[in-house]
This record gives sequence, C-alpha cells and structure tokens, in this order.
Amino acid sequence: MAAQSILVTGGAGYIGSHTVLQLLSGGYKAVVVDNLDNASAVALDRVKELAADAAKNLVFHRVDLRDKPALEKIFAQTKFDAVIHFAGLKAVGESVQKPLLYFNNNLTGTITLLEVMAAHGCKNLVFSSSATVYGWPKEVPCTEEFPLSAANPYGRTKLFIEEICRDVHRADSEWKIILLRYFNPVGAHPSGHIGEDPRGIPNNLMPYVQQVAVGRRPHLTVFGNDYKTKDGTGVRDYIHVVDLADGHIAALRKLSDPKIGCEVYNLGTGKGTSVLEMVTAFEKASGKKIPLVMAGRRPGDAEIVYASTEKAEKELNWKAKFGIEEMCRDQWNWASKNPYGYESQDGAK
Repeated sequence: MAAQSILVTGGAGYIGSHTVLQLLSGGYKAVVVDNLDNASAVALDRVKELAADAAKNLVFHRVDLRDKPALEKIFAQTKFDAVIHFAGLKAVGESVQKPLLYFNNNLTGTITLLEVMAAHGCKNLVFSSSATVYGWPKEVPCTEEFPLSAANPYGRTKLFIEEICRDVHRADSEWKIILLRYFNPVGAHPSGHIGEDPRGIPNNLMPYVQQVAVGRRPHLTVFGNDYKTKDGTGVRDYIHVVDLADGHIAALRKLSDPKIGCEVYNLGTGKGTSVLEMVTAFEKASGKKIPLVMAGRRPGDAEIVYASTEKAEKELNWKAKFGIEEMCRDQWNWASKNPYGYESQDGAK
C-alpha cells in the first residue's frame, strides 16, 4: 500500500512538529503548511534530522491558511488522505485583548481550509481542539459529554470550530472528523532536539518554569494558593507531548473506521497534578531550585481540571504512557540544550 499523504497545518509549532516526527516515523508522508507566526522553520529542520531516511517524506510550505489561492495550489499538487489541523493562535490573554485577531485567524483559516478540502474531495480531518471548551467544569474528570462553554475568545474559537465541524458533517455524511480535546501538553522529544519555544512571556506553566531554570527569568509567579486542593494550587492534567502526538496517529487510523462521523476524544492522562507538584518534579529532574512568588488567582482560571480518558483508551486504542517524571526530564533535557529555544544567542531564528 502506498504511504498515506497527510497535510499538517501548523506543523512547525510545538505539538505539530512532534506529530510530524511521529507521522514520518510511522511511514506517512507529511506536507506541512505553517505561516511561522508563532513557530520556527528550525523545528522542521530538526524534525528532518531526527527522521533520518524518512526526512524525504516531509515537504514544507510557508503559507497562511487564509490565503485561499496558495492553499488551492497545494491541494492541486498532492492528493491528501487526511488533514491534521493545528494551525491557530493560542494565547488566552492575547485573545482577550485582541478577539478579532483570534476570530479572523482561527475561524477564517479553518473555514478556508474546509472549503478547499471539500473542493478537492479530501473529507478526513483530525482537529486540534482543547479542554478549554469545558469552561469551568463543575466536576471532574471531564467526560466528552460535558456541557460546553468557553471562558475566553481563544476557547470560543475552539468551540466554534467544533460546532462548524459538526455542522459540516451533518450536511455531508462523507466527512469523517475527529475532534481531539487536549489537556495540558508538556515535555519534549526525548532527544532534546525539538520542544516548546514560545515567543515572548510564556502563558503556560512549564515553559515558564523552564525559563526560570535556565536563568532567563528570576522566579515563577504562582497564581492562587488558596484553592480547595491538596496544596492550595490549581490542578491540571499534564500530558507528555509525545503521547499527544501518538494520539493523533491513533485518530488518523480511526478515520478509516466506516462508523466514524464527527467524534470527540479527550487526550490527557486522567490524573490531576498541582502546580507545586509539577514544580517539585521539575526541580528534581533539573537539580535547579525554582524561586516562587505567590500571587492572587487569575480571573478565569478553574480550580481542578483533568480528563476522563476512557473513551480514547477504548475506541482509539491509545493511552498516555509517560508520567510527570518523564515530562520534566524531557522538558529539562530540551531546555538545557536549547536555553533560548530555536534561537541562537544572537536572536537569529
């Protein structure tokens, strides 16, 4: 059987690059489309190095999804078996300040992608959604049947895109769509060659901890230590990025199931870990002390959020393999080898 060709939007980003590597290792051909707004082409060079002989199966186009003619051209050149759609802006705080930017980029980009896919008869999609669509869950673990709500414009773009996908499938049953709701991706490829490289001040815990550990920031600010949790800090479901990437491969395989219509799966570990537990694990992995400053709760932060993963385990035959020790070990390995991410010290990307 010929290798399947997969279009990966946002494939130069953190989760995208790890998934592209797993695709190449799994014998797929990957065509990456990324506008490099929040990603580096260096990530894909590193993916090629890690993929060795399979690197020949990777093609990269620097294209914005909203550029319909450019996207049409890519679809005219290659017959795709499926699309994995990661591309999108993802900073919660920025989305509150610039909602139109987020709606324009994330929604218009997705609608354009779906139109071009339909026009070229490619109706298999794996979409990168998020646990933010659960808003502030009243109980845990979060199952796929929970009521949906979003607490910020970024989360709303994920929710709207899910709804668009459900409507597209209702209108045309040839579409097979899997919506993957991720919890909190952390860690890096065990080689330390690729990892998370956020621009500016990180929004998420682990890249921030990592920057403190390598001396780029003086301390970690912990938002809220008066939650009703074991140590007063917020609890989240952290998942190793390699596990997450493997979840996408499992979802791709599931698309060949004739019974799939538009299906949702949580990707998490099913375990909650507090901010302080994560910091302690990282200190252990890195041998570095992380100075902490306690601050008030951030508006919009939920107290405890973790996934029910039974559905993914049963139907996708996928389960997270790595615990927080491996997440912290691999994160530190990446950080210590690349203290400034993909930039060299002089700031060149």
